[in-house]
Amino acid sequence: MSDAPKILGMGELRYTAVPAWEQLPVGWSFFEATSVATNSRGEVFVFNRGHRPMIVLDRCGAVINTWESVAFARPHGITIGPNDEVYCVDDVDHTVAKFTPEGELEWRLGTSGQPSETGVVNGDYRTITQSAGAFNLPCNLAIAPDGELFVSDGYGNARVHRYTAAGDLIGSWGGPGVGPGEFGIPHGIAIDRNGMVYVADRENYRIQRFRPDGEYVDEWGDIARPCDIYIDSEQRVFVAEVGFQTGMWPGQAPPTPDATGGRVSVFDTDGNLLSRWGGGEDPLSYDDLYAPHGICVDDLGDVYVAEVSWSGGGKMGRVAPNCPTLRKYARVAN
Repeated sequence: MSDAPKILGMGELRYTAVPAWEQLPVGWSFFEATSVATNSRGEVFVFNRGHRPMIVLDRCGAVINTWESVAFARPHGITIGPNDEVYCVDDVDHTVAKFTPEGELEWRLGTSGQPSETGVVNGDYRTITQSAGAFNLPCNLAIAPDGELFVSDGYGNARVHRYTAAGDLIGSWGGPGVGPGEFGIPHGIAIDRNGMVYVADRENYRIQRFRPDGEYVDEWGDIARPCDIYIDSEQRVFVAEVGFQTGMWPGQAPPTPDATGGRVSVFDTDGNLLSRWGGGEDPLSYDDLYAPHGICVDDLGDVYVAEVSWSGGGKMGRVAPNCPTLRKYARVAN
Protein backbone atom coordinates (compact mmCIF):
# COMPACT_ATOMS: atom_id res chain seq x y z
CA MET A 1 0.00 0.00 0.00
CA SER A 2 1.35 3.41 -0.95
CA ASP A 3 1.95 6.00 1.78
CA ALA A 4 1.95 8.83 -0.74
CA PRO A 5 -0.19 11.80 0.33
CA LYS A 6 -3.55 12.23 -1.34
CA ILE A 7 -3.57 14.80 -4.14
CA LEU A 8 -6.40 17.30 -3.80
CA GLY A 9 -7.81 19.73 -6.33
CA MET A 10 -7.50 19.47 -10.08
CA GLY A 11 -5.74 20.85 -13.12
CA GLU A 12 -2.71 22.99 -12.34
CA LEU A 13 -3.94 23.78 -8.84
CA ARG A 14 -3.30 20.63 -6.84
CA TYR A 15 -2.47 20.34 -3.16
CA THR A 16 -1.60 17.97 -0.34
CA ALA A 17 -2.85 18.44 3.21
CA VAL A 18 -0.33 19.26 5.94
CA PRO A 19 -1.85 17.59 9.05
CA ALA A 20 -1.57 19.40 12.39
CA TRP A 21 0.73 21.99 10.85
CA GLU A 22 0.46 24.46 13.74
CA GLN A 23 2.88 23.87 16.63
CA LEU A 24 1.03 25.31 19.61
CA PRO A 25 2.57 24.94 23.07
CA VAL A 26 1.03 22.41 25.42
CA GLY A 27 -2.22 23.76 26.85
CA TRP A 28 -2.77 26.27 24.03
CA SER A 29 -5.70 26.13 21.66
CA PHE A 30 -7.35 28.20 18.95
CA PHE A 31 -10.66 26.86 20.30
CA GLU A 32 -12.09 28.07 16.99
CA ALA A 33 -10.15 29.75 14.19
CA THR A 34 -12.47 32.13 12.37
CA SER A 35 -10.09 33.66 9.84
CA VAL A 36 -6.48 33.56 8.68
CA ALA A 37 -4.13 35.88 6.76
CA THR A 38 -0.46 36.04 5.79
CA ASN A 39 1.83 39.06 5.60
CA SER A 40 4.79 40.01 3.41
CA ARG A 41 7.15 37.81 5.45
CA GLY A 42 5.01 34.72 5.14
CA GLU A 43 3.88 34.94 8.76
CA VAL A 44 0.43 33.48 9.39
CA PHE A 45 -2.03 35.42 11.58
CA VAL A 46 -4.78 33.23 13.02
CA PHE A 47 -7.75 35.21 14.37
CA ASN A 48 -9.48 32.89 16.81
CA ARG A 49 -11.89 32.60 19.73
CA GLY A 50 -9.47 31.08 22.23
CA HIS A 51 -7.68 32.79 25.13
CA ARG A 52 -5.15 34.34 22.72
CA PRO A 53 -7.32 35.91 20.01
CA MET A 54 -4.41 36.48 17.63
CA ILE A 55 -1.70 33.87 17.29
CA VAL A 56 1.07 34.51 14.76
CA LEU A 57 2.95 31.55 13.30
CA ASP A 58 5.95 31.24 11.01
CA ARG A 59 5.90 29.20 7.80
CA CYS A 60 6.68 26.03 9.73
CA GLY A 61 3.81 26.56 12.17
CA ALA A 62 5.85 27.71 15.18
CA VAL A 63 4.41 30.49 17.36
CA ILE A 64 6.30 33.78 17.00
CA ASN A 65 3.86 36.24 18.57
CA THR A 66 0.45 36.64 20.22
CA TRP A 67 -1.87 39.56 20.97
CA GLU A 68 -2.81 38.53 24.47
CA SER A 69 -3.50 42.09 25.69
CA VAL A 70 -5.99 42.93 22.90
CA ALA A 71 -9.63 42.23 23.77
CA PHE A 72 -12.30 41.34 21.24
CA ALA A 73 -15.99 40.62 21.80
CA ARG A 74 -15.99 37.92 19.09
CA PRO A 75 -13.24 37.62 16.47
CA HIS A 76 -14.60 37.23 12.97
CA GLY A 77 -12.56 38.47 10.00
CA ILE A 78 -8.95 39.47 9.34
CA THR A 79 -7.23 41.20 6.41
CA ILE A 80 -3.58 42.20 6.13
CA GLY A 81 -2.73 45.25 4.04
CA PRO A 82 0.17 45.96 1.69
CA ASN A 83 2.26 47.45 4.50
CA ASP A 84 1.46 44.55 6.83
CA GLU A 85 -1.17 46.54 8.73
CA VAL A 86 -3.80 44.24 10.25
CA TYR A 87 -7.55 44.88 10.00
CA CYS A 88 -9.80 42.96 12.37
CA VAL A 89 -13.57 42.69 12.16
CA ASP A 90 -15.34 42.06 15.49
CA ASP A 91 -18.90 41.16 14.61
CA VAL A 92 -20.50 41.17 18.07
CA ASP A 93 -18.76 44.46 18.94
CA HIS A 94 -20.02 45.98 15.65
CA THR A 95 -16.58 47.42 14.89
CA VAL A 96 -13.68 47.24 12.45
CA ALA A 97 -10.19 48.10 13.73
CA LYS A 98 -6.76 48.71 12.23
CA PHE A 99 -3.70 47.48 14.12
CA THR A 100 0.04 47.37 13.69
CA PRO A 101 1.48 43.88 13.17
CA GLU A 102 2.31 43.85 16.88
CA GLY A 103 -1.30 44.51 17.89
CA GLU A 104 -1.23 48.25 18.64
CA LEU A 105 -4.55 49.92 17.79
CA GLU A 106 -4.36 52.67 15.15
CA TRP A 107 -8.06 53.42 14.66
CA ARG A 108 -11.49 51.89 14.95
CA LEU A 109 -14.66 52.24 12.83
CA GLY A 110 -18.12 51.89 14.35
CA THR A 111 -19.24 52.34 17.92
CA SER A 112 -18.33 49.55 20.29
CA GLY A 113 -21.37 47.52 21.31
CA GLN A 114 -23.84 49.72 19.39
CA PRO A 115 -25.37 48.20 16.24
CA SER A 116 -27.06 50.22 13.54
CA GLU A 117 -30.86 50.01 13.31
CA THR A 118 -31.88 47.31 10.85
CA GLY A 119 -34.69 45.62 12.76
CA VAL A 120 -32.76 42.34 12.95
CA VAL A 121 -33.76 39.96 15.73
CA ASN A 122 -31.16 37.71 17.40
CA GLY A 123 -28.75 38.14 14.50
CA ASP A 124 -31.04 36.29 12.08
CA TYR A 125 -30.59 37.94 8.69
CA ARG A 126 -34.11 36.88 7.67
CA THR A 127 -35.59 39.37 10.15
CA ILE A 128 -33.81 42.44 8.74
CA THR A 129 -36.45 45.02 7.79
CA GLN A 130 -34.16 47.70 6.38
CA SER A 131 -30.55 48.29 5.49
CA ALA A 132 -28.69 50.82 7.61
CA GLY A 133 -25.34 52.41 8.24
CA ALA A 134 -22.27 50.86 9.80
CA PHE A 135 -22.34 48.39 11.51
CA ASN A 136 -24.62 45.56 12.56
CA LEU A 137 -22.65 42.33 12.99
CA PRO A 138 -20.08 43.06 10.24
CA CYS A 139 -18.13 40.21 8.67
CA ASN A 140 -15.04 41.09 6.62
CA LEU A 141 -12.95 43.82 4.99
CA ALA A 142 -11.19 44.09 1.62
CA ILE A 143 -8.60 46.57 0.39
CA ALA A 144 -8.73 48.02 -3.12
CA PRO A 145 -5.58 48.64 -5.22
CA ASP A 146 -5.90 52.39 -4.49
CA GLY A 147 -6.12 51.74 -0.73
CA GLU A 148 -9.86 52.21 -0.30
CA LEU A 149 -11.53 49.90 2.20
CA PHE A 150 -14.72 47.91 1.67
CA VAL A 151 -16.58 46.25 4.57
CA SER A 152 -19.22 43.54 4.19
CA ASP A 153 -21.76 44.34 6.91
CA GLY A 154 -23.48 41.05 6.95
CA TYR A 155 -25.20 39.13 9.72
CA GLY A 156 -27.35 41.95 11.02
CA ASN A 157 -27.26 44.23 7.98
CA ALA A 158 -27.27 43.77 4.20
CA ARG A 159 -24.79 46.40 3.09
CA VAL A 160 -21.32 47.01 1.73
CA HIS A 161 -19.64 50.17 3.03
CA ARG A 162 -16.86 51.94 1.14
CA TYR A 163 -14.20 54.01 2.96
CA THR A 164 -11.07 55.95 2.21
CA ALA A 165 -7.81 54.43 3.37
CA ALA A 166 -8.04 56.70 6.42
CA GLY A 167 -11.47 55.33 7.34
CA ASP A 168 -13.75 58.11 6.06
CA LEU A 169 -17.06 56.84 4.66
CA ILE A 170 -17.52 57.31 0.91
CA GLY A 171 -20.79 55.46 0.41
CA SER A 172 -22.77 52.24 0.89
CA TRP A 173 -24.98 49.93 -1.14
CA GLY A 174 -27.20 46.89 -0.77
CA GLY A 175 -30.34 45.77 1.00
CA PRO A 176 -32.01 42.55 2.15
CA GLY A 177 -33.31 40.27 -0.60
CA VAL A 178 -32.42 37.96 -3.45
CA GLY A 179 -32.24 40.33 -6.41
CA PRO A 180 -29.19 41.92 -8.02
CA GLY A 181 -27.43 44.09 -5.45
CA GLU A 182 -29.42 42.59 -2.58
CA PHE A 183 -27.93 40.28 0.02
CA GLY A 184 -28.67 37.35 2.28
CA ILE A 185 -25.61 37.84 4.49
CA PRO A 186 -22.85 39.63 2.56
CA HIS A 187 -20.12 37.66 4.32
CA GLY A 188 -16.78 37.60 2.50
CA ILE A 189 -15.41 40.35 0.27
CA ALA A 190 -12.38 40.71 -2.02
CA ILE A 191 -11.16 43.05 -4.78
CA ASP A 192 -9.13 42.16 -7.85
CA ARG A 193 -6.37 44.24 -9.42
CA ASN A 194 -8.89 46.00 -11.68
CA GLY A 195 -11.00 47.17 -8.74
CA MET A 196 -13.83 44.69 -9.23
CA VAL A 197 -15.54 43.97 -5.90
CA TYR A 198 -16.49 40.35 -5.17
CA VAL A 199 -19.06 39.75 -2.42
CA ALA A 200 -19.80 36.32 -0.95
CA ASP A 201 -23.61 36.48 -0.72
CA ARG A 202 -23.72 33.49 1.59
CA GLU A 203 -27.37 32.58 2.04
CA ASN A 204 -28.18 33.37 -1.58
CA TYR A 205 -25.54 30.80 -2.60
CA ARG A 206 -23.70 33.11 -4.96
CA ILE A 207 -20.90 35.58 -5.48
CA GLN A 208 -21.99 38.99 -6.70
CA ARG A 209 -19.60 41.37 -8.45
CA PHE A 210 -19.74 45.15 -8.40
CA ARG A 211 -17.85 48.19 -9.53
CA PRO A 212 -16.40 50.25 -6.66
CA ASP A 213 -19.39 52.61 -6.68
CA GLY A 214 -21.77 49.68 -6.10
CA GLU A 215 -22.91 49.21 -9.69
CA TYR A 216 -23.97 45.58 -10.11
CA VAL A 217 -21.99 43.67 -12.76
CA ASP A 218 -22.90 39.98 -12.55
CA GLU A 219 -23.11 36.96 -10.27
CA TRP A 220 -21.66 33.46 -10.09
CA GLY A 221 -23.58 30.33 -9.16
CA ASP A 222 -22.28 26.82 -8.39
CA ILE A 223 -21.41 28.18 -4.93
CA ALA A 224 -22.30 26.39 -1.68
CA ARG A 225 -22.85 29.16 0.90
CA PRO A 226 -19.61 31.12 0.37
CA CYS A 227 -18.03 32.54 3.52
CA ASP A 228 -14.77 34.08 2.36
CA ILE A 229 -12.94 35.08 -0.82
CA TYR A 230 -9.22 35.50 -1.43
CA ILE A 231 -7.70 36.67 -4.74
CA ASP A 232 -4.06 35.70 -5.19
CA SER A 233 -1.31 37.45 -7.16
CA GLU A 234 -2.29 35.53 -10.31
CA GLN A 235 -5.88 36.77 -9.94
CA ARG A 236 -7.25 33.37 -9.07
CA VAL A 237 -10.33 33.58 -6.87
CA PHE A 238 -10.26 31.20 -3.88
CA VAL A 239 -13.62 30.68 -2.17
CA ALA A 240 -14.22 29.08 1.23
CA GLU A 241 -17.68 27.50 1.08
CA VAL A 242 -19.25 26.36 4.34
CA GLY A 243 -21.63 24.07 2.45
CA PHE A 244 -24.89 22.54 3.64
CA GLN A 245 -23.87 20.15 6.41
CA THR A 246 -23.39 22.76 9.12
CA GLY A 247 -24.38 26.23 10.26
CA MET A 248 -27.88 26.07 8.81
CA TRP A 249 -30.46 28.51 10.15
CA PRO A 250 -33.62 27.24 11.90
CA GLY A 251 -36.06 26.02 9.27
CA GLN A 252 -33.43 26.12 6.54
CA ALA A 253 -32.97 22.96 4.48
CA PRO A 254 -30.29 21.98 1.95
CA PRO A 255 -31.33 22.56 -1.66
CA THR A 256 -30.98 18.82 -2.41
CA PRO A 257 -30.53 15.72 -0.22
CA ASP A 258 -26.99 15.23 -1.54
CA ALA A 259 -25.94 18.89 -1.27
CA THR A 260 -22.24 19.29 -0.65
CA GLY A 261 -20.58 19.96 2.66
CA GLY A 262 -17.69 22.35 3.18
CA ARG A 263 -15.24 22.79 0.34
CA VAL A 264 -12.78 25.13 -1.37
CA SER A 265 -13.32 26.23 -4.96
CA VAL A 266 -10.96 28.22 -7.17
CA PHE A 267 -12.11 30.27 -10.15
CA ASP A 268 -10.59 32.62 -12.67
CA THR A 269 -11.98 36.15 -12.85
CA ASP A 270 -14.47 35.07 -15.51
CA GLY A 271 -16.01 32.56 -13.10
CA ASN A 272 -14.53 29.44 -14.69
CA LEU A 273 -13.82 26.67 -12.18
CA LEU A 274 -10.08 25.90 -11.94
CA SER A 275 -9.89 23.61 -8.92
CA ARG A 276 -12.01 22.26 -6.07
CA TRP A 277 -11.62 19.95 -3.09
CA GLY A 278 -13.49 18.95 0.07
CA GLY A 279 -17.15 18.11 0.36
CA GLY A 280 -17.43 17.12 4.01
CA GLU A 281 -17.59 13.33 3.63
CA ASP A 282 -14.83 12.85 6.22
CA PRO A 283 -14.53 16.10 8.23
CA LEU A 284 -11.99 14.71 10.70
CA SER A 285 -9.56 13.98 7.88
CA TYR A 286 -7.15 16.75 6.93
CA ASP A 287 -7.82 15.83 3.31
CA ASP A 288 -11.39 17.07 3.65
CA LEU A 289 -13.19 20.09 5.12
CA TYR A 290 -16.10 20.69 7.46
CA ALA A 291 -16.96 24.37 8.02
CA PRO A 292 -14.66 26.65 5.96
CA HIS A 293 -15.02 30.24 7.15
CA GLY A 294 -11.79 32.03 6.24
CA ILE A 295 -9.17 31.48 3.54
CA CYS A 296 -5.86 32.92 2.36
CA VAL A 297 -2.95 31.99 0.11
CA ASP A 298 0.70 32.72 0.87
CA ASP A 299 3.43 33.75 -1.54
CA LEU A 300 4.41 30.10 -2.12
CA GLY A 301 0.89 29.24 -3.23
CA ASP A 302 0.00 27.28 -0.09
CA VAL A 303 -3.60 27.59 1.09
CA TYR A 304 -4.78 28.12 4.68
CA VAL A 305 -8.38 27.56 5.74
CA ALA A 306 -9.93 28.58 9.07
CA GLU A 307 -12.99 26.55 10.06
CA VAL A 308 -15.72 27.35 12.56
CA SER A 309 -15.91 23.69 13.50
CA TRP A 310 -17.15 24.38 17.05
CA SER A 311 -19.96 26.85 16.39
CA GLY A 312 -20.77 25.09 13.11
CA GLY A 313 -21.40 21.74 14.72
CA GLY A 314 -19.09 20.84 17.58
CA LYS A 315 -21.17 22.52 20.25
CA MET A 316 -24.24 20.58 19.08
CA GLY A 317 -22.40 17.28 18.99
CA ARG A 318 -22.65 17.02 15.22
CA VAL A 319 -18.91 16.66 14.79
CA ALA A 320 -16.20 15.41 17.15
CA PRO A 321 -14.40 17.98 19.32
CA ASN A 322 -11.12 17.17 17.58
CA CYS A 323 -12.39 18.30 14.19
CA PRO A 324 -9.66 20.57 12.76
CA THR A 325 -10.24 24.30 12.95
CA LEU A 326 -7.15 25.30 10.94
CA ARG A 327 -5.94 23.51 7.83
CA LYS A 328 -2.99 23.99 5.53
CA TYR A 329 -2.76 22.70 1.96
CA ALA A 330 0.65 22.75 0.30
CA ARG A 331 0.78 23.50 -3.42
CA VAL A 332 2.04 20.59 -5.52
CA ALA A 333 4.57 21.61 -8.16
CA ASN A 334 3.51 20.92 -11.73
